[in-house]
Amino acid sequence: MKRNLIFSAVLILIICACSTNKSGSVNGNSTTSDSAGVAASKNVERVKTMELTRQKISRSIEYISNLVPFEENHLVSASPGRIEKIFVEIGDHVRKGDILVQMDRTQLHQAEIQLKNIETDYARLDTLNKVGGISKQQYDQVKAQYDIAKSSVGFLQENTVLKAPFDGVISGRYFEDGEFFSGAPNTSTGKAAIVSIVQIDFLKAEVNITEKYYPLIHQGMEAVITCDIFPGKTFQGKVQRVSPTIDPSTRSFTVEIKISNQEGMLRPGMFSRVSMDIGEEMALVVPSVAVLKLTGSNERYIFLEEKGIARFVSVQLGKRFDDKIEIISDKLKEGDRLIVAGQGKLVDGDKVLAVNY
Repeated sequence: MKRNLIFSAVLILIICACSTNKSGSVNGNSTTSDSAGVAASKNVERVKTMELTRQKISRSIEYISNLVPFEENHLVSASPGRIEKIFVEIGDHVRKGDILVQMDRTQLHQAEIQLKNIETDYARLDTLNKVGGISKQQYDQVKAQYDIAKSSVGFLQENTVLKAPFDGVISGRYFEDGEFFSGAPNTSTGKAAIVSIVQIDFLKAEVNITEKYYPLIHQGMEAVITCDIFPGKTFQGKVQRVSPTIDPSTRSFTVEIKISNQEGMLRPGMFSRVSMDIGEEMALVVPSVAVLKLTGSNERYIFLEEKGIARFVSVQLGKRFDDKIEIISDKLKEGDRLIVAGQGKLVDGDKVLAVNY
């Protein structure tokens, strides 16, 4: 009897121990499951998003150019000859009509004497012709000689004195008084010159613009010119001439822009940037912090949130507006959810939890 009681007590203890072990095992499994859920939740990145919308922006284009004189003239005499006197030096400001160079006048003096002699004969024969004292043939011969001599004197008078064709500045002097001008090319442009003059009250910029903008560029359009040596300073210009043809090798056309330089700050040869507004259009403009740069390249990209998944999209940059920037991609549309915060550690396909603005 006593043995049966002892056996029963031992059996009860064994059953209780087994029950305790099963209960601990269940609790252990529950703890492991909870830990896995926490770990899984940590793989979801919290991000902020905003909806992509198009905004109206002013579209502009910018090109670089070297400034050139609005007008430039290389002055020469019509025929080779000795230079009697040059009245200007490089840098001199001259007015239209000022005498710049006096060429040798020996031929002019000879032509004037010859004209005077022929003029006397012509006047005498003209009187006889009126009363019928000479034949018409004789009169016509003397008149032709007189007209030729008079034309020769006029030509020499014009070409022995070289005058300024416009208000400007002397940019080159290539001879000294008494030297002989042969007419051979002697300037950097490959032209012959005794002196050169440029107009700098106005300058011009010649820019080659991509053909797709041809319908948008027209004479009279406003342009803004900047030079790196004058930070923050702008100069006003207008489209003076648009080339009527497209260069097939570059797919571009030339535009000439007239620039006011009344302050005299600009000089021919300066490097400049020319920008023009070509109208308004709708564009995707986003906070610049949303745009990332791919390491080791110039490629720019953004992330979109699509049903809790981050999607990588490569973009091109357009116009900047303070802390915003235009992005361009045929894979973007209005209504897309752009990730604007928390995207720095994302890779394509990551799970995200979006918090909208």
